[in-house]
Amino acid sequence: MYNKLRWSFITFLGLTLILLAISVKSAQLYTDWLWFQSLSYQRVFMTIIVSDLGLRFAASAAFFILLFLNLLLTRGPLIKASQKAAVFREDNLVTIQASPLSRFFNPGYLLAAYTVLSLIMAFLFSFTVAGDWVTLQKFLHPTSFGGLDPVFQRDIGFYVFQLPFYQFLYNVASWTILIIAFWVCVIYFLVSVVQGAPGKLLQSMAARYHLSILAVLFFSLKAVGYQLDQYALLFTHHGAVWGPGYTAIHTTLFAYKVLTYIALICALAILVNLFLRRFKLIVYSIGFLLLASVLLGGIYPIFVQRFMVTPNEISMETPYLERNIQFTRKAYNLDAIEKRSFPAGKVLSLEDIQANKDTVGNIRLWDWEPLQQTYSQLQEMRLYYQFKDIDVDRYLVDGRYRQVMLAARELNQEHLPTQAKTWMNQRLKYTHGYGIAMSPVNELTGEGLPAFLLKDIPPATTTDLKVTRPEIYYGELTDNYVIVNTKTLEFDYPSGDDNVFSTYEGGGGVNLGSFLRRVMYAFSFGDYKLLLASDVDNNSRILYYRNIKQRVQKIAPFLDYDSDPYMVLSEGKLYWMWDAYTTTDKYPYSEPYNKVNNYIRNAVKVVIDAYTGNVVFYISDPGDPVVLTYSKIFPGLFKSLDEMPDDLKQHIRYPADLFNIQANMYAVYHMEDPQVFYNKEDKWNLPTELFGNEEKAMQPYYTIIKLPGESKPEFVLIMPFTPQNKKNMIAWLAARSDGADYGKLLAYGFPKQELVYGPMQIEARVNQDTTISQQLSLWDQRGSRVIRGNLLVIPIKDALLYVEPLYLQAEQSKMPELRRVIVAHGDMVVMEPTLDRALEKIFSPSGGAQKPTALSEPSAQPLSPASVADLAQKANQLYDEAQNKLKSGDWSGYGESLSKLKQTLTDLVNKTGQ
Repeated sequence: MYNKLRWSFITFLGLTLILLAISVKSAQLYTDWLWFQSLSYQRVFMTIIVSDLGLRFAASAAFFILLFLNLLLTRGPLIKASQKAAVFREDNLVTIQASPLSRFFNPGYLLAAYTVLSLIMAFLFSFTVAGDWVTLQKFLHPTSFGGLDPVFQRDIGFYVFQLPFYQFLYNVASWTILIIAFWVCVIYFLVSVVQGAPGKLLQSMAARYHLSILAVLFFSLKAVGYQLDQYALLFTHHGAVWGPGYTAIHTTLFAYKVLTYIALICALAILVNLFLRRFKLIVYSIGFLLLASVLLGGIYPIFVQRFMVTPNEISMETPYLERNIQFTRKAYNLDAIEKRSFPAGKVLSLEDIQANKDTVGNIRLWDWEPLQQTYSQLQEMRLYYQFKDIDVDRYLVDGRYRQVMLAARELNQEHLPTQAKTWMNQRLKYTHGYGIAMSPVNELTGEGLPAFLLKDIPPATTTDLKVTRPEIYYGELTDNYVIVNTKTLEFDYPSGDDNVFSTYEGGGGVNLGSFLRRVMYAFSFGDYKLLLASDVDNNSRILYYRNIKQRVQKIAPFLDYDSDPYMVLSEGKLYWMWDAYTTTDKYPYSEPYNKVNNYIRNAVKVVIDAYTGNVVFYISDPGDPVVLTYSKIFPGLFKSLDEMPDDLKQHIRYPADLFNIQANMYAVYHMEDPQVFYNKEDKWNLPTELFGNEEKAMQPYYTIIKLPGESKPEFVLIMPFTPQNKKNMIAWLAARSDGADYGKLLAYGFPKQELVYGPMQIEARVNQDTTISQQLSLWDQRGSRVIRGNLLVIPIKDALLYVEPLYLQAEQSKMPELRRVIVAHGDMVVMEPTLDRALEKIFSPSGGAQKPTALSEPSAQPLSPASVADLAQKANQLYDEAQNKLKSGDWSGYGESLSKLKQTLTDLVNKTGQ
């Protein structure tokens, strides 16, 4: 009785857990449907769900039928063996006794057991195809690349969209046969045990026939596999060539053709053996296949590679290297790079600097790492606010095209005080971040702090920039769901000792209009308090999947994404903009950039409304066949870039991740001559720089410059190159981001016979300057730490200007201050408090002849009395200006005026020699 109760309880508990798991999964499916519906992407949801579940059901159903039918074929031999009577002789008495197993191996029991086993295995097998729905859909919606591979003369789209599905079918079929063969062997092993001859699987004719048919299917399928392996050669790497080289084309390809026929012969031999019953025929045929695989697929290619190709590699691999270069350049769009020459050794004049004020006035002096710490100290305001990242962009500020740095002030619930981490606070009250901070890349106050264009809460500015909707409900730190429009007012922002509260006015999220929905969300999120919260009513809305990375990837998991989504202020509203990529690992003859994928395009721009959570996907590269295939799979998901609002379009930028990949590939694949490429005679490297006290790889950087030969400044992304094993600069690559020129790449090469300083050479010149190095050592010994910022190489006209900021950080402080700017040009290296003073020292009529001096040393060139009077008058004006800005509450302007006043007074003291 006790055992029955125990088993009843265990059964009840098991069924309850299964029912609970099904309920939770169903609730998650339902809430996901509501979420997609709220974004008007329910068709995308249905396509993903139907494709995934449909493929898993089809694969598991086919597997179930095949396994069940094969198991049914073993039922007769098993029943027959179990019913075989045992004969005993004792004292001339013959006893016939049935096997004790016969009562278990009856047709009904076996049918039920086979059904259960097939269902369990089919269910487990369905997990092996989970996620392969994308492969199926791409197979059903292929797009032509418009180019043929040079080996099989097939369109590249065949390898990208169709070959993966054929390989998928082959793998599924192979595993199906192997698993069926395993269970069939288990059954026939059981038959042999019952018959008293354990281990002799092939003793019965039924086992021989059954396993022979499975072997015929396996070797027939193996022949198909060899045919697919031929196509896979296009993505291999042997020797000097990415893709098939001489050995692969002349030996491995031949081996696969021969092995295809041998595999078919093996299948035929096994089939013939069913009638001839000569087991040695099977052994010989399979042995011949194994031997041919070793000889043709292994030893023969190694022999040819080592004794024929390697001694004559350059001559024999030349045509294949040409293919490698050609297809890799296409895969990364390197063939579209426009090559231009850039003169070396040119020296700028003061007139050149004045004529390029847009470039000089946008040189970035703030690096994101120290600036993030400074933003954190100055603008986070409360513990629960956080700037996760600093973004670089450009804006038209008071009619002036300016490069700026900005960050979103998000609310991080993890930073709430412990006593405030209640369910009500985290779900109903503290729901959103507030506003952004923005500062020019090159301006600072007299204290070495950023001069803000936008700051504080509520957002304050003295410019024409306006933030009318500062609330941030969706961001990079919004990992929890919240409920808005409840009876509890939402915390909006702090105001002195009080708080300002608000109510959500957007249409984001899902309406909790019924108790049933609340029950489903409680199941889905595992949060029973949703059902008990009295402040939640039928007008409340639940906002979830608020982290933009989770949000976007849930809609389009088939895209790859840039590592840095960035905030955009457009017409008073805040948006996130995120670059998405289409990739594949099936582009013939192309070298992979991450050991896997060998093709990439920045085909999609994603825009997320920080207030409503609305997500829009724009096609930025309509010439990409992969994104065209996705647009066929998901009609209505993608919009044309022409549909993006014009103001948002002004903030599209070339993505740094893609540019970095292209720069790395171009460092090698700018060599188009096969012999030069093979010898790596002209290989380039990405430069290094000193950041802090460490030598690090230089990262691409955004700047506003007037490109050589262009009439207006534009926002570009730049990366210098150095020759292999050398430190001088050999070229620089630029990606354009503005208007109709967006996406164009330009490579500027220097004359190889001229010396152009590379970043580390400039760093060495700074270190070797006794005045600068002494000053840096002195600062490091006074309870502060010197942080050397990013070294920027700025092209101006036909010359280069090198700029490196220096930050000071007190040991007890986490707020770096920008205190000096190092500028190098020609033979001059100077360090001054501001960029303007550094440029003045280099390019003023007397400055070019001066040796860089310590900032504390007075100038040896006194001004005339009239000049002294001018400086005194300017100081009085700046003082009055500072007082006026102080009265009006313009703290940023007040700091700027004090900085200028301090500079003027310093000039006055230095010039008078006192």
